[in-house]
Order: sequence, then C-alpha cells, then structure tokens
Amino acid sequence: MAQGQARSPGSNMALRTYCCSVSAWQRRLPFLAWLPQYSLQWLKMDFIAGLSVGLTVIPQALAYAEVAGLPPQYGLYSAFMGCFVYFFLGTSRDVTLGPTAIMSLLVSFYTFHEPAYAVLLAFLSGCIQLTMGFLHLGFVLDFVSCPVIKGFTSAAAVTIGFGQIKNLLGLRNIPSQFFLQVYRTFRSITETRVGDAILGLVCMVLLLVLKLMRDHMPPVRPEMALGVRLSCGLVWTAATARNALVVSFAALVAYSFEVTGHRPFILTGEISKGLPPARVPPFSVSTANGTASFTEMVQDMGAGLAVVPLIGLLESIAVAKAFASQNDYRVDANQELLAIGLTNTLGSFISSYPITGSFGRTAVNAQSGVCTPAGGLVTGVLVLLSLDYLTSLFYYIPKAALAAVIIMAVAPLFDTKIFGTLWRVKRLDLLPLCVTFLLCFWEVQYGILAGTLVSMLLLLHSVARPKVQVSEGPVLVLQPASGLHFPTIEALRDTILNQALEVSLPRSAVLECSHVCSIDYTVVLGLAGLLEDFRKQDISLVFVGLQAPVLRILLAADLKGFQYFPTLEEAEKYLRQEPGTEPYNSCEGSVPEHQVALLKA
Repeated sequence: MAQGQARSPGSNMALRTYCCSVSAWQRRLPFLAWLPQYSLQWLKMDFIAGLSVGLTVIPQALAYAEVAGLPPQYGLYSAFMGCFVYFFLGTSRDVTLGPTAIMSLLVSFYTFHEPAYAVLLAFLSGCIQLTMGFLHLGFVLDFVSCPVIKGFTSAAAVTIGFGQIKNLLGLRNIPSQFFLQVYRTFRSITETRVGDAILGLVCMVLLLVLKLMRDHMPPVRPEMALGVRLSCGLVWTAATARNALVVSFAALVAYSFEVTGHRPFILTGEISKGLPPARVPPFSVSTANGTASFTEMVQDMGAGLAVVPLIGLLESIAVAKAFASQNDYRVDANQELLAIGLTNTLGSFISSYPITGSFGRTAVNAQSGVCTPAGGLVTGVLVLLSLDYLTSLFYYIPKAALAAVIIMAVAPLFDTKIFGTLWRVKRLDLLPLCVTFLLCFWEVQYGILAGTLVSMLLLLHSVARPKVQVSEGPVLVLQPASGLHFPTIEALRDTILNQALEVSLPRSAVLECSHVCSIDYTVVLGLAGLLEDFRKQDISLVFVGLQAPVLRILLAADLKGFQYFPTLEEAEKYLRQEPGTEPYNSCEGSVPEHQVALLKA
C-alpha cells in the first residue's frame, strides 16, 4: 500500500478482527504475550528462581502430605502439575501452585486419610473451579471478608502447628481432632522420644537462623568486592534453600545412626519410587465394608466440595494479587480460576490432591528475581527428577525434621497484629474474626460459614440502617449517607417522623438525596406514605439533589405532592414561602414536557 493511501473499509475491519483475535488468544493463553519477547537474561533469572523454589517445594511437599494424612509421595505427586499448567495459563510471574499447609489441613479433614478420596476431591474441586472461571464467578470470593480470612488462617496455623508436636516429640497414637489432640499430647508428654525432640528443636533453630540471615542480609551492589558479592550470594542461596538443607542434614544424621545400628528417630520410611501412574480419578473405592460408590464418596466429603475449591481459589488469588500489587503488574482473577481449576482437574489424573497458590514459595520465587512463569518449568522438572531418582534417600528423613519445616512454615500465618489493628480501626470487625477463629477449631466449614454469615449480617445492618445526617437550619435537612433500598425505608421513615412530625411544632423538611443512586418499589411506596403524612399536617416534604435514575423512577410513580429542586437554596426559599421560587414538579407542569418525557422514558 502506497504511503498516504487510505485503507478500504474491508481492510480496516479485517485489521480490527485480527487485533481482537490476537488479544483474545493472549487473554486466554497469557504465555503468548510474553514468550515472543523472551531473552537469555530472563532464562537465567527464571532458572535460578525455579531451582530455588524446587529445593523448597520438595521437602515441603513431603511434609504437607503428612498434614494431609497421606503417604509422602502424594505430596510430590501434587507438586509438579501446577508448574506446567501455570506456564500456559497463569497471569502472575511470581505465583507457584502446589500443596500448601491450609489445603493439606482441609484434605485431611474431608478425605479421612484415604488417597482415593483426596484424588477425587482434587478432580471435583477442579471442575467446580473451572466452571466458576468460565462463568466469571470470581466476584463470589469478594463476600469472604478479610477478618474471616485472617481468622481462618490463624486458626489453621495453630491447628497445623500443634498437630506436628506429636512428630516433633516422637509421640504415637495421637488423634487428629484438635481438642482430643491437645488433651492426648499433654497426657503423653512423658513418652517423648529424646532423639526426636532434640533433632526437631535443632532443625527449628537452624531454620530460624537461616531465615533471619536472609531477612537481614544487605542488598548486593555492583561496587562491592567480588568476594563480598560471592559470600552474599552463598548466604542467600543457603537461606533460600534452608528447608532442603535442614532436611538433608537431618537425613544424614539419621543415616549415620542407622549404619551404626541405632534408631533414635522415627523415619519417613519407604516411599513409592517413580512417577505416578496416569489414570482416571477413582469414582469408587473398596472399603472394609464393601465398595463405596461415587455417590457415597461425594456424600462422605459433604461440605468439603464447597469449602476446598473456594478456599483454594481464595488463597491463590489473594497471593497473586498481593505480589502483583507489590511488583506493579495486574492479574486476571477469572483467568487464575481457570489455571487452578485445570491444574486440579489434570492433577487428579496423576494422583494429586487439591492444590493452590503457595504464599511462602511465591515469596521465594519473587525474591529470586523470576521474570516469567517459565521458572515453574524448572521447579516441575526438579520434582519429577526427585520422584524418579531420590525417593530411596527420602526413607531416612526423620519425621521430626519435617515437623520442624511445617511449624516454621505455618508460624507466619498466625497474624498477631490483626487483633490490635482491628481494635484501633473498627472493633466490630473483631466479631467475625473471633467467630471464625474459634469455630475453626471445632470444624473448619462451620468456622468459615459462621464468620461469613456474621460479616454479611454486619453488612446488611449497615445497608438496612443507613446513617442520616440531620442539619438544623432555617429548614430541617435530612441527608441519607448511602443508597435507599427496601430494608432501609422503615428506618428512614422513623427518622424523618421523629425529627419533623412527632415534635411539639411540626415543620417542613428537605430530603437531600445526592448520595442516593438507586431506589426500588418498596422505597417508592414508603416515600408516598411520608408525603401523605406531611400533607395531613399541612406542611411540605421536598426533595433535593435527585440523580437522574432516581428522579426517573419517582416521576414514573406519579407521587401525590412530590416536589423537587436542583439546589438546597431553592428548596429553602420555597419552604420559607419566598416569592418567585417554584418546585420542579411534573404534576404541576413546572418541568418542560420534553424533559419529563425523557426522564420517564
């Protein structure tokens, strides 16, 4: 096409269609947006980050399988599918999907330590999450308030952390129910195995020291000497891979005692070697009493089919948004739903239990300088290699060391500052926080449901009882602070009657509606009753600041005695009976007919 030659309408349409199709493909497959710009520098940073996350996820996966009540290999089975799926579908460069402490706790609660139930729960959770993603139902998560989330995560931290005390001290036959667990742990404290207790405490101290070293390490600058930069890099690497280092140290100690014929520690034991078999999720399972059908398995999992997918989505999207805000980019919540839903669905075909976004490993990923989701490919390959070649070495990992990893991982989840913050900011929000926190020790779903209901009741109360600002001047002015809907009209009516009519000297009033953007039919009926009450007293109720949608509804209702003004000054002049001021009343023809027709249209 020659320079300056105009494009034909057909070519413009084709160009727009092409751009829209490219944009649509990039929205559904985000890797198409960044892959064409991929560089060697990005490759180096992604490789380092993927390696760092891989060294973190392997010991954590083994430990979280213990929390879920499943054989250790199921933690590794759950740790790699998300790495590959998120490469194609993820919108955050930092997020890593895999087993987490909270999700493992929920799996333990709803699957009765049965791998078949856990795998089926992953499949069904993935299907639910995919459906929500396709229907753009991510907004449902907005109804779970921050106090409810904080209450749940804090309770989960206590439950998971205390649940590992038995492994830290080498205790046996401790039940999984929290209150019984506390009782039996303290009752069995005299049965503590000295070897496990010492090793567990040493591992916790080492993990804490390495974490503090990383947190207080000064940033590396180019002007520093080469030796200093290498030393800082070594410290950073050791601190980032601290879980792997500490677990390896504990395994070496255990192996050293094993070859001498002593067994002072309870070991992880045999782990199935090799990659998980690819097979359809189990839709029935053999039990001691026969065979449990698919329907019976679903009934057994009960509320878990709602709690697990919702909490998984909530945790993953919260992590993605937190790091997107921190690193100045945006994530697509509905696309994240598709990513985690497909991960759980496909993961169930390789014996994965439900997974979600991990805050701890995402932090490692971000701090390692990851540039794209390609870092997850390195992590996934590392997990697969460990399954194929390292499972024999996992036999010697002491359970006390894995318990130390879990306790140190969940400790930051308990937010000690939130109670003081809410006390200062809004004390009423402590109610859903405390309700959720306390009931989650009884049953998780009851805690989350009760906390959400309390939050909803507080929200509904504020909607049903809006604050009305009352101004005593030449005339009485009442200004609702928010919208008017059917639960609010009775409270508004009582306020107006108390201020204007049920006094020794009834007086006219102005209803200032600049903050009211919508009303419904119940409100219209209530306003009609108010106008009638004022008319019986031979005084006026007039309206000011009506927005177009509200004015359109009130004009369509043809309320008797309805009068409105564009400004408060004009309303006050009218109520003081100053000459020359007339209301904009459609019934009396003060508004031009064409404007009334437009508003009523």
